[in-house]
Amino acid sequence: MNPGLEAARAALAGQRAWLVGGAVRDRALGRATPDMDVIVEGDSARAAREVARVAGGAACFSLSEDFGAWRVVARDRSWQVDVEPLRADSLEADLALRDFTVNAIAEPIAGGQLIDPLGGLADLDARRLRIAAPDAFREDPVRVLRLVRVAVELGLGPEPATLTAAREAAVALSGSAGERIFMELRRIVAAPQAVAGLELMSDVGATAAVLPELEALRGVEQSRYHHSDVYGHTLEVLAQTIEPAATTSAGSVVTGWPPPEHRAQVAAVLAEPLADELTRGEALRWGALLHDVAKPLTRRVRPSDGRVTFIGHDSLGAGVAREILERLRASERLRAHVAALVRHHLTLGFLVHEPQPLARRSVFAYLSQCAPVEVDVTLLSVADRLATRGEGARQSIDAHLRLAGEMLGDALRWRAEGPPVPLLRGDELARELGIPTGPRVGELLAQLAAAQYAGEVGTRPQALAFARRQQRSQ
Repeated sequence: MNPGLEAARAALAGQRAWLVGGAVRDRALGRATPDMDVIVEGDSARAAREVARVAGGAACFSLSEDFGAWRVVARDRSWQVDVEPLRADSLEADLALRDFTVNAIAEPIAGGQLIDPLGGLADLDARRLRIAAPDAFREDPVRVLRLVRVAVELGLGPEPATLTAAREAAVALSGSAGERIFMELRRIVAAPQAVAGLELMSDVGATAAVLPELEALRGVEQSRYHHSDVYGHTLEVLAQTIEPAATTSAGSVVTGWPPPEHRAQVAAVLAEPLADELTRGEALRWGALLHDVAKPLTRRVRPSDGRVTFIGHDSLGAGVAREILERLRASERLRAHVAALVRHHLTLGFLVHEPQPLARRSVFAYLSQCAPVEVDVTLLSVADRLATRGEGARQSIDAHLRLAGEMLGDALRWRAEGPPVPLLRGDELARELGIPTGPRVGELLAQLAAAQYAGEVGTRPQALAFARRQQRSQ
């Protein structure tokens, strides 16, 4: 039983009102949905307030004064009902104003035979996505992105005329509100078939309009250590964040990642809510999507041997990623998180070339530098490595996975427990050494923290002795 639907039925009994849109579509597909759209003939504000009253204290607020849309949200946020007035002279005319035929099916609020003037049920049976009217995309270009989102979320195939109309309207997406674009993008990227969604976005011209930096990765050739251009590599990295398994250049399948002993903890971290209705795992996908976004800006060919380089694309890319998410009106928390993933996605790879096993001070430097994305960026580095299968790939992948497996345990502990509690405060250190507080004290505290993590000091006297030695050697 759906409490929101039951509340709407009880509150609107006797009125001319219909359940429409995604709720009807999903019920026809046998999918449960907590979100419902209701249209009423008459006062939508009064109807929404009545639904809230019947539901027992649900929140009720206006979504759009221009269109008379209201939202009712359960106290525990387990469901919501959007109530709108009829937008045309008849229900059939109202349904014709909607985006796709599968969203233009109505059900009387009291229940009964479905009203399907545009053949949406037949399209559902055929797994077909078709626009409700020829000018649907011109009226609202964001529907081009919605086409992609509905296709990947429900496994529907856009029919040819709809694809043609989407391609003709896609360029107008660049003038749409960033927050509306992001609302669709975040669901496309979060979908199980996100890679297929991005390929469909590119096919209809939507990527060039809303993520031109991503489209610019096409045809950017890399060094011999890569097997594809930057665009293809990016989609493979995204795929690896969804399902981490890859075929190496030798044809064997990489399995066992993450290490079995860490899988439950990794899953728990990735399931944590982060920002903008995204989990950390879904935010990781944005890191994958944007990790090489600055490669076209940094591509150089080394004169000495003709090798292609992208020096600085990590640090420059962090700024580009932040700008993209700002344009999309994403939250500051998501911008900072994704920027940190991009900035540090190469850091673990550099450590592969240090003597193994890695020194504890090197582990400390990595964790403190990458925090608070130390777990996430370790996973991203593996996805990046698995999607790089050019010359010498098998040996490089094996070495990276060994180091990443060791580092992941440290990163999970760091995230759960934090860095070691300092043995000395800054004012104590300054007083004991007879030096003023300032940058030097900060340097000594950082050196102490590294020594403490490495097990070189464990008590306050040991910390003081260490600090005195460092100060004398200055």
